[in-house]
Amino acid sequence: MTDSIPSTPDQLEPRRLVAIFLAVSSVLFLASLGQTVVTTALPVILGDLGGMDQITWVITAYLMAATVSAPVFGKLGDLFGRKIVMQCGIGVFLAGSVLCALAPELWVLVAGRFVQGLGGGGLIVSSMATVADNVSPRERGRYQGILGSVFGLSTVVGPLAGGFIVQHWDWQWIFLINLPLGLAALTVLTLALDGTRRNTRVSIDYAGAASLTGVLSLTVLTASLGGSVLPWSSPLIIGLVVLVLLALALFIRIESRAQEPILPLQLFRINNFVVSNSVGLIIGVTMFGTITFVPFFMQVVKGMSPAASGLFVFPMMAGLIGASTLAGQVMARTGQYRMLPVASTALLALAMVSMALTHAHTPNWWIVVTMILVGLGIGPTMGVGVTAIQNAVPAHMIGIGTASANMFRLIGGSVGTAAFGAIFAAGLQSQLGNAIEGSPRALTKEMIAAMDPAMQELVTQGIAAALHPVFWIACVLALLACAVSLMMIELPLQDRVPGQAQPQAQPAE
Repeated sequence: MTDSIPSTPDQLEPRRLVAIFLAVSSVLFLASLGQTVVTTALPVILGDLGGMDQITWVITAYLMAATVSAPVFGKLGDLFGRKIVMQCGIGVFLAGSVLCALAPELWVLVAGRFVQGLGGGGLIVSSMATVADNVSPRERGRYQGILGSVFGLSTVVGPLAGGFIVQHWDWQWIFLINLPLGLAALTVLTLALDGTRRNTRVSIDYAGAASLTGVLSLTVLTASLGGSVLPWSSPLIIGLVVLVLLALALFIRIESRAQEPILPLQLFRINNFVVSNSVGLIIGVTMFGTITFVPFFMQVVKGMSPAASGLFVFPMMAGLIGASTLAGQVMARTGQYRMLPVASTALLALAMVSMALTHAHTPNWWIVVTMILVGLGIGPTMGVGVTAIQNAVPAHMIGIGTASANMFRLIGGSVGTAAFGAIFAAGLQSQLGNAIEGSPRALTKEMIAAMDPAMQELVTQGIAAALHPVFWIACVLALLACAVSLMMIELPLQDRVPGQAQPQAQPAE
């Protein structure tokens, strides 16, 4: 594998750069808020619409759509400019929010979340690529670290706001609140960014986008059904696996012939592209699995309110924000970054061991400490991964390179959340199938609260035990990410924006 150094336009003046960064941060905040605002509200939403065994689909639909839209928006941004692409992304995101708010049943809500994800995934990618367009590789570490903090802040605010809203108002307001936030982000974006078009003659890879959608949709469907609804040896699951492989082969064939491929295959010959995205995929599994199941655990097993359960995501995000910001400072000051994800993923594995040992009577302070460790483990991988990719890919591929970082993390999140949901559903049936009347998947928080103390103890311990395999698998994956991180090549981070002319050597007198 080889690596190349990109080149970008000249650095902007500080005041202009601050305005652009403010616009980028507001857009990123809106999109990442959409990922997590529903997590603490899921028990309430599913209590209204039904389907506790389908809990992960509300999360998975958003992540899967964001995964598909990430490379599409990244490529469109390279071709048409970031501003118009982000404006369209905000419009799509808000349309999905309205559909979610009006949903009369679960699968309409899932469809609305899919539309939201199409816009949200594009916004996250475009914001990160806008930073790469305007700052030097060495300074990108600092700015990507700050963007990681914005992402972390929104992920803290999301569960807290979601829990607070459903505790005091109807759950539909979780989605309607996006309307004023989206319009505010759109206003800042419109005023701060120039509307430049990068290319007047373009060829959009619609076939590549469609085939990528097929690959991801079939993969998520297989992960959701296998081992829970249907055994892995069933003809339908085997057929789905075959379809995934065929769709992947079709995608590779299309991309190898496309004039402007949605995901250029030559990127996979760049070492840091492959390493960073492999780590990002694994981190996506552990991150979104934790965000989904910890608030669920605190509500259903610990009996907490939605708002109180959201507070337990805060320590994770505090650790994530602190570690992400610190990693950015280290990159900017020293130019070194290779060992940061190695150390952090080892810490993440330790945190997953702690989560796997939790039970109904685990002290809350222990869960808080564990969640801080989870955040410290995830934080450095995000900024380092994006910076390493942007520092390695050619300049005309910075948008799609940045998109790939988000795409692979979201692939991990969507497939991992679906797979963890299937593992949890199977564990729930195994732990409680013979202990209660009816299906364990039909349990609600209210049903558990109404049980006598002995049965309540049995059920909560069973739910906690059903979650243990999820976190043990996450521990193994974190160790794998640590091993993969060792393969990263530490390319020098330049101090100048790589489009500027280098200082000429003075002739010897």
